[in-house]
Amino acid sequence: MLFVSCSKHSKVKLYEVEKFNTTINGKQVSLVTLDNGDLMMQVANYGGRVVSLWAPGRKGKYANVIASHDNINDYINDGLLGATVGRYASVISNGKITIDGTDYELTKNHNGNTVNGGDTEAGKIVWDIVAQNDTAVVFHAVFADGQDGFPGNLDATMTYTLTSANELVVSCKATTDAPTVCDITQHLSFNLKGDGDILDHDLMINGKFFTAIKSDRLPSGNIRPVKNSPLDFIAAKKIGKDINSDFPQMQFAGGYDFNYVLGKPFGKIGLAASVVEPVSGRKMEVYTDQPGLQFSACATSTSFVLEPQNFPDAPNQEKFPNAVLRPDEEYNHTCIYKFSVVD
Repeated sequence: MLFVSCSKHSKVKLYEVEKFNTTINGKQVSLVTLDNGDLMMQVANYGGRVVSLWAPGRKGKYANVIASHDNINDYINDGLLGATVGRYASVISNGKITIDGTDYELTKNHNGNTVNGGDTEAGKIVWDIVAQNDTAVVFHAVFADGQDGFPGNLDATMTYTLTSANELVVSCKATTDAPTVCDITQHLSFNLKGDGDILDHDLMINGKFFTAIKSDRLPSGNIRPVKNSPLDFIAAKKIGKDINSDFPQMQFAGGYDFNYVLGKPFGKIGLAASVVEPVSGRKMEVYTDQPGLQFSACATSTSFVLEPQNFPDAPNQEKFPNAVLRPDEEYNHTCIYKFSVVD
């Protein structure tokens, strides 16, 4: 591990390029470092994974605010950590979709369902690096027609940018040559302390409703209010306040693992959530143009997930937003993680 020391980045620990130096399926894995002067991060093209994200707290003290591994082998054995997720994020029940009257059987990779796009998910491939500079990197990949059963060649581009406003902007664009389903996102696990438990983080989620689940954790198709339940984060509260609730939905999930229906127009960038870690003073706001936000944490968690996306199993749920992408359309997803320090 390398240490970087300058006026703002005092003892930032960067992972060594050599620990990521390998080839997978004949493609070279690379580690890219981005630095906007206040935030510093590393991204690997294996899975488009964010490997580290260093943010300042009070008195300029830095911490890596995401859960990380320091070598490629651990990432190969960890399906989701820090990775791009797709070609359809979350779950598709029973591994089946129907588009324009045609049924498609998908690879079933989790309890008879398709999760995160099947066996050849976005987090398990080496993306091409098509552009990079000090504050941005652009990755590209093509998911082949028929791969894991999905129709259409899906051409996807992921861009990671550190802005002068101390934002990490994650932007995805995708096109297809045949009608398909598409939902691509980024799976970052946060701890604004840097380490330890996350139960004292103060969390607000801009969602008055959530998509309910069944005992098998699959979506029921029903949209329910969070009011008068432990899922209510409209007013900020500690993540750990109700995490051991016997509320039936939380018993099904084993804690928090729910999709929130965001209180903003679909397709328009708006505030999805904000989190404050009181000891360090680090604050993170999450903005997205997606209709849903998956929040995950359990009582033993050392990190939490706030993952903007379409609703789980949307291709099979009539009440959920459209998930079909057609050849004359472009899929766009922008997520912004904005960092600051509070008194």
